[in-house]
Amino acid sequence: MIRVQNLTKLYGDRKAVDGISFHIEEGEIVGFLGPNGAGKTTTLRILTCYMPATSGAASIGGRDVFNNSMAVRRIVGYLPENAPLDGNMRAREYLSFRGKIRGLNRPDREAAIKRVTDQCWLGDFIDRPIHQLSKGMRQRVGLSDALLHDPKVLILDEPTVGLDPGQIRETRNLIHELAKRHTVLLSSHILPEVEATCERTIIIAGGKIVASGSPEELKKRIREGSRLILEVAGPPDEVKKTVSGEKGIQSVECVASDNGWHRLTIETQKNVDPREEVYKIVKQKNWSLRELRLEQGSLEEFFVRITAEQAAKQRSSKQEVRS
Repeated sequence: MIRVQNLTKLYGDRKAVDGISFHIEEGEIVGFLGPNGAGKTTTLRILTCYMPATSGAASIGGRDVFNNSMAVRRIVGYLPENAPLDGNMRAREYLSFRGKIRGLNRPDREAAIKRVTDQCWLGDFIDRPIHQLSKGMRQRVGLSDALLHDPKVLILDEPTVGLDPGQIRETRNLIHELAKRHTVLLSSHILPEVEATCERTIIIAGGKIVASGSPEELKKRIREGSRLILEVAGPPDEVKKTVSGEKGIQSVECVASDNGWHRLTIETQKNVDPREEVYKIVKQKNWSLRELRLEQGSLEEFFVRITAEQAAKQRSSKQEVRS
């Protein structure tokens, strides 16, 4: 449904988007995740025909974004981070105005407004002036506008920004409902939102895509090795030495406590799970065991590490250019 190939956007000498490529299939919910300034909004503006690219190719539904922009606009609904709503208009009036711009006749406009009012839970607010609505309700009006022409693709830029926890939960549920009829691409710098909402995540940093996959696939890449937590009662030096000698274990950090229990943090090599062997050692030595746990990494750890690595590469590249 969405195809992007070697997309680049320059602002002077600065690359806001640096040769990115990705694809999104019909019916997917894909999160475009990255820190502020990573290039997310620039990419979305290019895909929605609000901004030209410097180079590369992009298409939505087989329609070229650069050479057939009007056809792209007909099948795309776009909610920018700050929807440009007219606060002096009532929500129904605004949606009717937007429907006219999209070429909908009166019966079709009224039917579309009824549909999006139900979809976005605007029923109690549809006839209120927009300036009287809360931030969350204004977001719903903006999303209703994006849905008015029943697009095949929804592109949402930071759809939960500024919302309270209850509104975020409602918006998340709404996106899942919308995905039954639409392909959804949403951007965010809030990692838990992407993890909770999206089936697949594309991580962008410094204008480059640095990772892509489902949350579970990304978690597998969090560390070069696993981390094992062990809490035992035994001679601390012997415990550390014995465990350190096991195959696949890189390092052992032991913290002793006053009551005879010792907590070990064990770093292992990639794809090594030494729990069974460690348990056999503890049993053989007759040490008391209180905890043996393989610590699972979080998507947040991966996100922080990989974006930091990309930032370091960019700093190093700039220093090389200066020298």
